[in-house]
Amino acid sequence: MITLNDVSFAYSKKKEVFSNLNLTLEPGSIYGLLGKNGAGKTTLLKMMCGLVAPYSGSCTTLGEKAARKSPSLMRELFFLPEEFYMPDMRINKFVSLNAPFYPAFDLNQFHRYLDEFEINPDNRLRSLSYGEKKKVMIGFGIATNTKLLLFDEPTNGLDIPSKRQFRRIMASIANEDKCIIISTHQVRDLETLIDHLVILHNNRILLNENVGVITQKLCFKTVQTVANDQGIIYSESSLKGHNILLKNAEQEDSQLDMELLFNGVQHCPEKINHLFNLN
Repeated sequence: MITLNDVSFAYSKKKEVFSNLNLTLEPGSIYGLLGKNGAGKTTLLKMMCGLVAPYSGSCTTLGEKAARKSPSLMRELFFLPEEFYMPDMRINKFVSLNAPFYPAFDLNQFHRYLDEFEINPDNRLRSLSYGEKKKVMIGFGIATNTKLLLFDEPTNGLDIPSKRQFRRIMASIANEDKCIIISTHQVRDLETLIDHLVILHNNRILLNENVGVITQKLCFKTVQTVANDQGIIYSESSLKGHNILLKNAEQEDSQLDMELLFNGVQHCPEKINHLFNLN
């Protein structure tokens, strides 16, 4: 569905974002895109939908060169950036003007989402809070029923009940024909939703793996004391003792801790790279 081959990109000579980056994303998964500030998450999303083009290499989306932004491609993808402009009009008017660009848009579905988020479709967009605007755009984007959904920090600005509703709605629309990519820093908000992780680190992809494979190779634990002979890859103190990340030599069952994994990648990238790319 999305393929990047030897992609390099830089905003200036002093700010290289990607260097010979390769990545393939397939339908049927909800991808979590993680990385530190400036790692290139937003740039990568923009490249996938044709808003920026690689300096070298190629990016194809749904079988087409993304940078061409062909009508056939644009009607099958929806990108919600973290910051967006909302015109001064009623929600219903906004929908009537923009929904025709998406052949599979479902108005009844959109209104169901507005009901769940407790937003009146007669409200003016400019009168809404940032969180309410985000809910409108999330609902609109999902109701487009495109094959590809790209969300940049979708839970920013949402209250706790709305985050729960977002997770439930996203889980309900996931299917084998759809590819969903969510860039986020709010890993706790989406830990139970994401089934495939892509982690950017130092201009490259350090981890690109299904959650099931991650928990087969890594074990996530909380212990009272840390021993040197436990085969620990990374550890950090917590109120309950120490959260540890270690190679899953005993094939134990454990629940993915995305925050612990991400911190482990930042502090011990070579160990993570060796485990997933060389073993």
